[in-house]
Amino acid sequence: MRQFEILLIASTFLVAGTQLIFEESRWQLYPVYFFLCLLLANSIYRLPKFLVYVIGGLAIVIAMALSVLLPVFRFEEPTGPYDIGTLTYHWVDGSRADVFSTDPKAPREMMVQIWYPAKKGATLPLAPYVEDADAFSKAQAQLHGWPSFMLGYLKYIKSNARTGAPAAEDRPNFPVLIFLEGITGYRQMNTFQVEYLVSRGYVVVAIDQPFIAARVVFPDGHQISGWSKEQMNPLIQQSITTVQPVPSLNGTTFDAGIIPYFAQDVGFLLDQLSVLDRDDPTRALNGRLDLNRIGIFGVSLGGIVVGEACRIDRRLRACLVMDAPMPASVVTEGLQQSSMWITRDAQTMRTEGWSEFDIDQHQKSMRAVFEKSTGDGYFVEVTGLFHANLTDISHFSPILSWAGITGPIDATRAHSIINAYTAAFFDRYLTGPPATILDGASEQFPEVRLERR
Repeated sequence: MRQFEILLIASTFLVAGTQLIFEESRWQLYPVYFFLCLLLANSIYRLPKFLVYVIGGLAIVIAMALSVLLPVFRFEEPTGPYDIGTLTYHWVDGSRADVFSTDPKAPREMMVQIWYPAKKGATLPLAPYVEDADAFSKAQAQLHGWPSFMLGYLKYIKSNARTGAPAAEDRPNFPVLIFLEGITGYRQMNTFQVEYLVSRGYVVVAIDQPFIAARVVFPDGHQISGWSKEQMNPLIQQSITTVQPVPSLNGTTFDAGIIPYFAQDVGFLLDQLSVLDRDDPTRALNGRLDLNRIGIFGVSLGGIVVGEACRIDRRLRACLVMDAPMPASVVTEGLQQSSMWITRDAQTMRTEGWSEFDIDQHQKSMRAVFEKSTGDGYFVEVTGLFHANLTDISHFSPILSWAGITGPIDATRAHSIINAYTAAFFDRYLTGPPATILDGASEQFPEVRLERR
């Protein structure tokens, strides 16, 4: 028995030690670490065996349960013909002040991540899912009142992209898509969608917009923490339905709300992409961007900004809005570009717990723009789709489904639907292959109700 205990202690320490060396400590495994300490104490003080085995069994069961409930998940490998490369840039718009900063001289700056089609067979290590994951996890905890360690495991999750991988050379260049995050989000929050599109031959560019993103970490180490939905909502609502008194920020009033300001980030981004295509400091993307074929997509607040950006900038040829009300300016004028809305029916929103005010605002404004716009339009309603299903959040834990945060539709099924309609839309208007799924009802996706205009 003594030899068995020595073997148990040695093997357990070996496994835990290996995990600590390669991953650092993970809070889901704290019960196992405690059991290790108990085994060590038992080897010295000879604790009751029954107590040791009961506590050890409980520790292992708890650790396994926590690892299942908050898993270090993996994204499905994309099915397209390309591998995925990624690069991150820090861009500063010196022509605009950051209206959220109390320093009137602070310029608008942002972190930008680009995913691009890469040559097959690269052996570079996989890039992390979330860069600066520790800062992001702490920011989410502060914004939502979670324990600070709750999302700490995100730093162990890898994407399917490889930093600096050689770009694919079978085409002269690739169409470009811009992704905009939601409030308290992060630029990688739709990796399931981004990787699918890049593997099919698109370059995807995502912005961490300061004060929208939960936290933006810049190369010199300074950080900008995001605003909560409650803090930002008066400025957002002013863009959708103007009210009195007009909200102000640092002495500046915003008659049209904050959405036009955020949309200017997109114009700046497009200008920077032109510079990057001519002279990428990494050399990886020189001449690889087809800036005559640009689309944009965004979720939630990002979707609101997409509507305004498409209204004011015709360089954007295809516009995809995911579950977001439309600004008053866009409702009034409509859109000239080809546009798609991916959302859900009012009853699904009620099931999720949305207020009648929010349901009415979303449904009426999206449909008004769909009906008024002069470009081709598609209205995609997915029964059972909850707001979180439109992002990676549904991967975070099975608890989210049990708690009603993700919808009755299976997360994998939801992402399959979103990817299919997203790719079909951008393929039709940016690359040209036929996209029959947009021509009518789909036998493959009976939960989808599609309207065309």
